[in-house]
Amino acid sequence: MIITVTLNAAIDKSLAVPNFRLGRRHRTVDQVTMAGGKGVNIARTLKALGQPVIATGFAGGATGTHIVEQLTEESILNDFVRIREESRTNTSVLDPTTGEQTEINERGPLVTEREVELFRDKLLYLARGAAIVVFAGSLPRGVDADIYASLVRDLERSEVTTVVDTDGEPLRLAARAEPDLVSPNVIEAEELVGHEFSTEDERTLAVTEITALGPREAIITLPDGCFAQVLVDGQRRLKRASIDLREPIARRGSGDAFLAGYLAARYEGRPPDQCLRFGVACGAESTGRLAAGQLDPREARRLMGDVELSVIELPAEVG
Repeated sequence: MIITVTLNAAIDKSLAVPNFRLGRRHRTVDQVTMAGGKGVNIARTLKALGQPVIATGFAGGATGTHIVEQLTEESILNDFVRIREESRTNTSVLDPTTGEQTEINERGPLVTEREVELFRDKLLYLARGAAIVVFAGSLPRGVDADIYASLVRDLERSEVTTVVDTDGEPLRLAARAEPDLVSPNVIEAEELVGHEFSTEDERTLAVTEITALGPREAIITLPDGCFAQVLVDGQRRLKRASIDLREPIARRGSGDAFLAGYLAARYEGRPPDQCLRFGVACGAESTGRLAAGQLDPREARRLMGDVELSVIELPAEVG
């Protein structure tokens, strides 16, 4: 079983609005409303890929009820802690004429210490039957930035693989807790290591900088693939995986699809190269959908053959 944790779950509205301009009145040509948040998106993709998954986190008010009901309608197992305040609603506007996407994400509800402790107890119970736990997305108000780090440490005595996909201070603190894997995008990785990347070499070195902070493995996702430092026969190896992208409909959630594909292959015991290839293929396939977390598994598997994978050798003093 794979558990996805979404502490700031949402209802995501994705709108397609041609020639979108601020200050103007517009009409949509397409729209999708779905339960969302990074962990929920990952759970949806894992479900599509046929993997056993349960989504958990916080859900509050009528919006929280809508989140739970929608996941249930999609046959995605879920077990959320109900909270007093209302869960958030996020809006994404895609201009299909330019490919530009504008996102407006609400802050989320205020969560009490008691509600956090209820969630901790629930997660530790659920994790007894899990192989992988994924902590994904932003934190709602009232939740300490070290919550992911604390939960990773709570799980370190178990056989569970811990994965973190977040940003900012929660990512920095979680990295120090030595999770099995962190998976930031480029901007999140730059913030984590404290400098920008202007070349491919700098992105490569950044993966090693991230693992030096604590995680056993690290993957930096990019629009066309990823840089990764993964364990192969107990030894860290640097990899670059990429694919020539078709013209995307929307990139929102492609990183979530990547991580879901990678973890699906890992859950099946596939070797690291296959995990990276499948992750990149899933991320690429998902860009053909307006909403996050959706893909065609057969098309994703076909795209694996288009993924280029290379091993990167660093000088001994760097590696």
